[in-house]
Amino acid sequence: MGKMPQKRNPENRGFPPRWRAIHGAIYYRVPKGLEWAWDGKKLFRLGTNASEAYKVWANRINKPLSAKIIGDILDRYLLEVVPLKQPKSQSADRHNALKLRKVFGDMYLDSIEPQHIYQYVDKSPAKVAAKRQIALLSHMFTKSVEWGYLNKHPFKGEVRLPGEKPRTRYVKDLEVIECLSLPAKRERGGTKVIQFYMRLKLLTGLRRSDLLRIKMSDCTEEGIFVETKKTGKQIIYAWSKELREAVEGAKSVRPVDIGPHLFCTDMGKSYYNEETGESAGWASMWRRFFARVLKETKVTEHFTEHDLRAKVASDAESLEHARQLLTHADSNITNRVYRRKAEVIKPTKSITS
Repeated sequence: MGKMPQKRNPENRGFPPRWRAIHGAIYYRVPKGLEWAWDGKKLFRLGTNASEAYKVWANRINKPLSAKIIGDILDRYLLEVVPLKQPKSQSADRHNALKLRKVFGDMYLDSIEPQHIYQYVDKSPAKVAAKRQIALLSHMFTKSVEWGYLNKHPFKGEVRLPGEKPRTRYVKDLEVIECLSLPAKRERGGTKVIQFYMRLKLLTGLRRSDLLRIKMSDCTEEGIFVETKKTGKQIIYAWSKELREAVEGAKSVRPVDIGPHLFCTDMGKSYYNEETGESAGWASMWRRFFARVLKETKVTEHFTEHDLRAKVASDAESLEHARQLLTHADSNITNRVYRRKAEVIKPTKSITS
């Protein structure tokens, strides 16, 4: 499958050349004679993790003027394209890039063929993850054409990998009622916070990141102002009786009255980490809530927050309304992934009637 990569220690596989993992940090072994560009050091500390290391690396080196192997375009992609993405996407891309580098990193750009892509997916024990890694590799080659390294994409349109089947779980109204009826153990925080959060999600269809980032000041005279984290699109959800009641309810059960966010921790801080894109505390609270739901209510099957977004899209009056609620750029993804109700079709008239 192309040129075989040189053997490296297991902890260093997937890193760019001359990178080394040493005692919980990542270092760059500076080529002889270039120490002046790296603070006079032979071993330069890049950071404690890959994310920090790539940021420091990007500030220290120039963009490659030429690329011969896939590892070269992988490096430039990590330096120029990945930092422009959302934190969670950056983390996923860096993880997937490590996997790709181990197999494709030392292959010449013009040596990769469709058969290599099929072999990569076929040999991988995690098919879904492998397909996402190939999708990343494909975008790297698209950028390579843009950067002038190649005249055309080597496998675009020539590889047909089976797609992931969209999830079909539809949350029924009765299941929502059961969740909202779960008795709370305290007047503020915990169960009641999640219940009003669910009400808001079912009214707006917003992603978790956008709901958790809503500030008290975003509740304007016109409605709830939201600038979506994923696309930066600005939206105002106009007030309705139900929306006002949900917001007022969420305000009344906040664990503390301090803090700018509608949904806040016991310390008055946001559950959402802007730097990492994670909301670990909220995820833990959701898991605890749903453990009670499955144990104490008639709900027998777990559902996710994405399933609630899908319910919003499925229950919307039209596909266009569903697209607007979920803030999708076009309706294809809305229809394929989030509209989960069975289509109701009227039968034709009988000839004998």
